[in-house]
Amino acid sequence: QVQLVESGGGLVQAGGSLGLSCAASGRSSSTYAMGWFRQAPGKEREFVAAISLSGRTTYYADSVKGRFTISRDNAKNTMYLQMNSLGPDDTAVYYCAATRVLGSSYYRPPMYDYWGQGTQVTVSS
Repeated sequence: QVQLVESGGGLVQAGGSLGLSCAASGRSSSTYAMGWFRQAPGKEREFVAAISLSGRTTYYADSVKGRFTISRDNAKNTMYLQMNSLGPDDTAVYYCAATRVLGSSYYRPPMYDYWGQGTQVTVSS
């Protein structure tokens, strides 16, 4: 079992930046690839970014490419999402997730085994 806890959400003005963290704990938590998803009110959960176990491979949704950066510190069992140039469309609950295998379906929520509770990010215009 792996537990994931997100932190760092909040309210920010458009054009601003925010950093999220996801702390992992539990059995073998350091052996999982991880990802960030988000869900806005009335919308489906969507992929944001993913990172391999080593951190050498990353994937981004087109909507965040060039603005968001995913990273991880395996010594701290923590994953990060640095978000820059935020806009109102980035407003959502952000979830971190863990998966045993970061395959070609890295963008699909069912591929992830564990999920955090989410943290709210609100971008005001």
